[in-house]
Amino acid sequence: MTGGAAGGAGGGAVVPLDVEEVAPGVFVHRGKPLALDAPGHDDIANIGFIIGTSCVAVIDTGGSVRIGRALHAAVKAQTSVPICYVINTHVHVDHVLGDAAFTDEGAVFVGHELLGAALARSRDFFLQSHAADLDAPASAAQIIGPSRSVAIGSDMALDLGGRALVLHAWPRAHTDCDLTVYDASSGTLWTGDLLFVQRTPAVDGSIKGWLAVSDALASLPLRAVVKHVVPGHGAPGTDLARALAVQRRYLQGLADTVRAQIARGEPLQDALQEARRAPRSEWLLWDATHPRNVARVYQELEWE
Repeated sequence: MTGGAAGGAGGGAVVPLDVEEVAPGVFVHRGKPLALDAPGHDDIANIGFIIGTSCVAVIDTGGSVRIGRALHAAVKAQTSVPICYVINTHVHVDHVLGDAAFTDEGAVFVGHELLGAALARSRDFFLQSHAADLDAPASAAQIIGPSRSVAIGSDMALDLGGRALVLHAWPRAHTDCDLTVYDASSGTLWTGDLLFVQRTPAVDGSIKGWLAVSDALASLPLRAVVKHVVPGHGAPGTDLARALAVQRRYLQGLADTVRAQIARGEPLQDALQEARRAPRSEWLLWDATHPRNVARVYQELEWE
């Protein structure tokens, strides 16, 4: 581990984020298991960077400009090569609000082809609800859209010098703009929020789509050479198949339960009450996340 807690946005030196080198040249800062409305909510996602011989790719930047600056400082503490890419795995606030900390670097921002539209839809919400996570005065200019996009179902290769990254844009799943990053040199797969470990998965896109994408990830030819997995939340690991299977059991159980409720003619409010009465799960933040998932999935499945 290197670094320490994030420093303030203004005045004084910025303290680098703690990062762990999970594979040679691959550094991860593990987010905290906090709710999005809790103090420290800007530091809940796994973010990090990969170092090549000619440049660095940053993967997600955290939930505030403060965290983004601390991540930037962590990069500079490890290498003098420039940051050439900032890759956003999806639109959620805890992954993208640090982007503005990297605009002076001249980096190319890369994301899913639908990320720009998703950011445009979210911009007002970000400015109203997360103004304190941006530099004052909060402005739309601090919400950075991608200048290079990966088409749905397609790959994009990025050369960092001595190591190649393969980005893949997925159909609607956790969100409508999920992107994975695979580093062939180390066998490291960054899943973004297509994979949650320990923290309750949050459905914001499509339960059916997420199940399909989970199956596709589990059957990828590269699964045999994935040696390290960096989920969007939770501990990095080495067993992609197992991590996906654990999450899939939750998602499939959620879909099956909601379908049964709809088949019995239970209204949404009854389904929500049942969710709130359900025994506490081993998943973290269950009480806050699971009922919202039930509502989202009910709305998706009631007309299928």
